[in-house]
Amino acid sequence: MKRQLILIGLAALSFSSCVTLGKYEALESKNAQLRREYNNSQSELSDMRDENANLQRQNQSLSTQITDLNDMRNRMNDSIMLLRQNMANMKMGFDTMIENYNQRITGQSQDLTRTNNLLAARTKELNDKEKAFQEKEEAFQAKENQLRAKQAELEKQESDARNALAAKERELENLRSSLNNALVGFADKGMNVETRDGKVYVSMESKLLFPSASWTVSKEGMEALKTLAKVLEENKDLNIMVEGHTDNAAYKGSTAVKDNWDLSVMRATSIVKLLLQYGKEIDPARIEACGHGEFSPKVPNDTPANKALNRRTEIILTPKMTDILNLIEKQ
Repeated sequence: MKRQLILIGLAALSFSSCVTLGKYEALESKNAQLRREYNNSQSELSDMRDENANLQRQNQSLSTQITDLNDMRNRMNDSIMLLRQNMANMKMGFDTMIENYNQRITGQSQDLTRTNNLLAARTKELNDKEKAFQEKEEAFQAKENQLRAKQAELEKQESDARNALAAKERELENLRSSLNNALVGFADKGMNVETRDGKVYVSMESKLLFPSASWTVSKEGMEALKTLAKVLEENKDLNIMVEGHTDNAAYKGSTAVKDNWDLSVMRATSIVKLLLQYGKEIDPARIEACGHGEFSPKVPNDTPANKALNRRTEIILTPKMTDILNLIEKQ
């Protein structure tokens, strides 16, 4: 179209014989502009042709895709129909299963009710037993607390008893030491002091106290008993046992004493009387005498030396254990 306009313009110019220079230049300018427009139009036409070819290719691709989509839609429609059939079958089976389940539930409801009732009864029984157990546990805990308190009290009493016993043992040892110191002058004359079985034994051979077959105490024996009585006066918490012993030689005296039994008792009694005579502060209620004759020897009566050891008087000093016994009885 533009090209035709240009040609018409050129023809008009060729028919004009008298054209001014200004008009010519204007025409030239117009012609140049028309040429540029023509070239631009050609370029746009080429672009439009390329774009049209591209659109045709896209149209072909879309046609192919539409065909594929239609095929896919057809396949999906077939799958949907199959799924619908399967769902119908499943629904039928499900309905049957629900019906059967409802029948089972209906049939089992009474059993469930009985089971629930039994469970409730068992739960109540369990709760009652748990409550009883809790009460017993609380009672046991209270009893345990009492026993623990009692145990602590017993342990304290035992400790007190042990301490008291230890104190008594210290007293015995102090007594033994005091007697040894007081009677040290008689140690080489047949007197011995020792601690044994929780008691203090003062053992005096007969040669220190008595002439043969006699129960009259010698002067030297009296001196020993005076010293011993002073110590016993100072220790008032002692029980005093005086035991007489002989060897196994038969008694040959001509007095009222007939045998070793009588002789051992008479000797013990003589010593008791002298102790009470020399120890005015000694309570007679805590002293006693006994005789063993020949029947409690220290060693066998098979030699003169052993017989001399067996002819003895033992003064056995025992601490009063009243406090300790009271502690033990409380246990």
